[in-house]
Amino acid sequence: QVQLVESGGGLVQPGGSLRLSCAASGRIFSPDVMGWYRQAPGKQRELVATITSGGSTNYADFVKGRFTITRDNAKNTVYLQMNSLKPEDTAVYYCNVDRPRPRLGYWGQGTQVTVSS
Repeated sequence: QVQLVESGGGLVQPGGSLRLSCAASGRIFSPDVMGWYRQAPGKQRELVATITSGGSTNYADFVKGRFTITRDNAKNTVYLQMNSLKPEDTAVYYCNVDRPRPRLGYWGQGTQVTVSS
């Protein structure tokens, strides 16, 4: 069993930055992909970014060049550095672990990010 705890959300002005962290308890294996998703009010949850244990990353088009995902395998922690934030980035951000075998998915409780002046 894996438990995920996110931190780092908050209120920031447009153009500002935030850094989200997600610490995983329990075993994280090399094939596990860690990532961030977000859900805005009235919208479906969407992918923000993912990262493998080897450091390969995947980003949604709307965050490319602004957000950076990193992973510390020794600490079972994934980070999301968010720069040049826009009001449309306002959402609850969720940490995710996607395990391919056996196929399992784990979610954190979410952290609110609000971008507003």
